[in-house]
Amino acid sequence: MKTKTELSEAEALHKAAAFCSTCEHCLSEVSDKLKNWGVEEEAQERILKRLVEEQFVDESRFAAAFIKDKFRFNQWGRIKIRIMLQQKKVNAHLIDDAMELIDEEEYRDCLLTILKQKRKTLKDKDPQQLKAKLYRFAASRGFESDVIFKVIPKILGHVADDME
Repeated sequence: MKTKTELSEAEALHKAAAFCSTCEHCLSEVSDKLKNWGVEEEAQERILKRLVEEQFVDESRFAAAFIKDKFRFNQWGRIKIRIMLQQKKVNAHLIDDAMELIDEEEYRDCLLTILKQKRKTLKDKDPQQLKAKLYRFAASRGFESDVIFKVIPKILGHVADDME
């Protein structure tokens, strides 16, 4: 007689397929779920293989959806997105390919928008202090230094050379 936490392989497959059909998930997330459900390691491998074959799990589709969501809704930069995908054990080549989906102009516009919003909350009068705070904020969001240094002068009304 099995306990409540034990699932048969067929039950685990069905439950994992239902989990994957609600939204995009990567292999590591599904694997973690299977472990939490107490599924044996060999059964986990078979279930994951079948989920990939039946396209319930697709790492490249997951990476593209993750990047799109985190950029558009959370307004994260490439660095933070890449780190989060690496933590989810997504292949580096898939991450690189999916990063190409971010439009460069839209990326800079996003950074410009969030820095304008942040600028309104800062009380500093000293331009160097403002630059430092805006830079730290943008970096914490995962934006690259070169992009930040091009956008900050637009916020402060200075020319790019003034940043140096």
